[in-house]
Amino acid sequence: MIESHAAPSIVPPTLVTFAEAAYPPEAEQARLETTVRLKLTLDAQGAVTEAQVIEPRGHGFDEAAREAALRFRFAPAMRDGIAVPSRIAYSYEFRLPADPSSSPAKPSPSGGARTPSPADPSPSPAEPSPSATAPTPSPAAPVAPLVEAPLATGQQPAVDVSMDAIDVTVEGESAAERKRRSAEAVKVIETENLQREAVDMGQALARAEGVGVRRAGGLGSRARVSLAGLADDQVRFFIDGVPLELAGFGPDFANVPVNLVQRLELYQGVVPVRFGADALGGAVQIVTPENVEGTKASASYEMGSFETHRVTASAQHVSGSTGLLLRASGFFDSSPNDYAVDVKVGDPSGRVIEERLPRFHDGFRAGGGGVEVGFVNRPWARRLILRAYASTSTKEIQHDTTMKTAYGEVDSGNSSGGATLRFEQTYATGILVDAVGGYVFRRARLTDLGTCAYDWFGQCVAELPQPGELEDRAINRRVGQHTGFARLNLGWSLAPGQMLRVTAAPTFVSRDGEDRALTALGKVDPLTARRNLYSQVVGLEHELDALDERLENIAFAKSYTQLARADRLLPDNTFAPANRDTFTFGVGDALRYRLSSQLTAKAAYEWATRLPRPDEIFGDGILIDTNLDLKPETSHNFNLELALDTRETACGFFRGSVMGFARFTDQLIIPLGREGYFTYQNVFAARSLGAMGAVGWTSPEQFLSLDGNVTWQDIRNASSEGAFGTFDGQRIPNRPALLANGSARFQLSGVASSRDELSLTWHTRYIHSFYRGWEKLGTQGSKQNIEAQLLHSLALTYVTRTARATLSWTVDVQNLTDATAMDFMGVQRPGRSVSAKVVAEL
Repeated sequence: MIESHAAPSIVPPTLVTFAEAAYPPEAEQARLETTVRLKLTLDAQGAVTEAQVIEPRGHGFDEAAREAALRFRFAPAMRDGIAVPSRIAYSYEFRLPADPSSSPAKPSPSGGARTPSPADPSPSPAEPSPSATAPTPSPAAPVAPLVEAPLATGQQPAVDVSMDAIDVTVEGESAAERKRRSAEAVKVIETENLQREAVDMGQALARAEGVGVRRAGGLGSRARVSLAGLADDQVRFFIDGVPLELAGFGPDFANVPVNLVQRLELYQGVVPVRFGADALGGAVQIVTPENVEGTKASASYEMGSFETHRVTASAQHVSGSTGLLLRASGFFDSSPNDYAVDVKVGDPSGRVIEERLPRFHDGFRAGGGGVEVGFVNRPWARRLILRAYASTSTKEIQHDTTMKTAYGEVDSGNSSGGATLRFEQTYATGILVDAVGGYVFRRARLTDLGTCAYDWFGQCVAELPQPGELEDRAINRRVGQHTGFARLNLGWSLAPGQMLRVTAAPTFVSRDGEDRALTALGKVDPLTARRNLYSQVVGLEHELDALDERLENIAFAKSYTQLARADRLLPDNTFAPANRDTFTFGVGDALRYRLSSQLTAKAAYEWATRLPRPDEIFGDGILIDTNLDLKPETSHNFNLELALDTRETACGFFRGSVMGFARFTDQLIIPLGREGYFTYQNVFAARSLGAMGAVGWTSPEQFLSLDGNVTWQDIRNASSEGAFGTFDGQRIPNRPALLANGSARFQLSGVASSRDELSLTWHTRYIHSFYRGWEKLGTQGSKQNIEAQLLHSLALTYVTRTARATLSWTVDVQNLTDATAMDFMGVQRPGRSVSAKVVAEL
């Protein structure tokens, strides 16, 4: 949104609850006094979320003042009648009683100085109302008469508190609120509470309306996400504007640690040009912490069922005088994934029976980290940051795509490393620059050299005639990928309420590889063929804010270019060129109109193109096979939404939204299973219609929060031509038509201290039954049907805050009722699991 130039109506925060600081013993003994200047950050409820010492005084004064200020409670700042976050500075004065050896005064009956409070009627201005200006600091409050006698044993010296409003900044809407209220078709998920639960990124996304997440197993398994009916690579993932596969967290979004993420932005069907993306179904933007002030550190450790261990850590330091930023983060995940599954096995008499047996070859281990160095908030750059990163993972493969055949020695792995350089600046001429570029190297491997056929008991039941469980030969593949990329966003403020943006996003990919097992047999290796791919998306966008920001419109156009250079292995074992060039265009528009301060209407449209990804064309060297004939897919995407946000009322905070969507797609790309592999293929046309709705309520004082959402989607083949023409009008397989989520969160504050919280959170998810294959394929009794599922989770969390740290402990039970959870292609998910998680923030 373009910021309005009209002056908003601002009412600063006012103190409601005052907390007294303890006089530091070291300073008391040394007879020291001082004034500590603090910058307080308040949330929209008036709670102090951060207290930063502006001018450190040492001797324990800083810590004592900060600890007391964190217990203050304010009536929140108001912006145009709406409670908003704010920042305000205060002075906290520490004054001792006079030294009795130098005072002729008589002892005071109280034995010490009087402590003024906000309600004190003394002449001291103990509670001036903050304002948006910077008034002259108030004089110090007078102290009581001097005393000759020493203080009683254990008695604290008086603390004189003077609060002068030397600076107030009303922040208005948070970044998340600005996104929600913009014209963009976006849903925002904030991760503050999620970071304390034992959930991964896939579970966090699956709780949002319109989102489906399907998994091929437990921790580390391949995850597939859908937004409003379109799925897989039709939905693009970004981390701070950089494509996920180029950001150093591995190729799968579910493995990005939630504790390293501030919020998630879900763009449904219509993707802003600033991403430089060719997404068809939408995009998910993963936003890492944006607060780059001061020195901070955090760490989390999770231990759970199936020997699951997950660790994250991050730290940052920003020099206020130079703007130098140093930041590092890392993660480690590990689990054997030995949860029980229902499988069919043969008994001693040769009959096929069903047994519940543990998975025995499904281990996952991953780790990685990144280091950032640069400058922030300088006159010549808002950000100039260099980031270097690396990650690695190993994953055992337990079975084929439909979970019919068990494997005992098939292994895979991924490793990547790279660097990015980002520059951001806003110039006085109204020009905004946001540029990022980098290089990434990724290597994937697949090893299948086993000589045994395994059953679900983990036993070798037969010697294979030749090594290899996936095929009738051994596999020892190594595939490397070099990627260079850039994203350049330029913005011009044309006039008040108007912005013009241009984006250019080129990407170059080069592949190399080998199958050592195939070479050892003296055969031609297809992985040695030429594999190069150049893609570029250029976008132009105009944003208009009008009618006092009640109306916002974003119109845009995109051009798409892809140059594929590859060689195809022919039956005579020679290579022939299989090149393809693509040039196409797209347009779109997003409109938002505020019907009232509480009710907003949105409409959006995009004629979108998605260029096939390198893994879709060339395969990934592991479980995705090559398809050099894959064509780009296009779609007409429509959204219509109505959202209600009542803010704070006497009965609590109400929220709700309803959205209808339509997707008319040509050359839809979907993954189809073949033996142990997937191959991406074009379905000539598809049509997706649906609706989603969400409602929520938070009680006064935030004791109870209730939320629920439901999504209905009808996704069908809409072509009578091509390989799937026989299934014209039928539902596309593996897509449930109905999804629903519900949650309830009960929270108590001040349980054992003034700044702690105890919360109990319940989540439930319903997935309607769906077919693994085409719905009219086979007789009714032979159809491969996945039954409806209702899954529950429960988390108990305790959070405590001190002047220096915030600590939380959580016990989380997933799949509370131990229900049978089935997913994409009928793969069984883990049953009931229990996890414990601790998070520390300094």
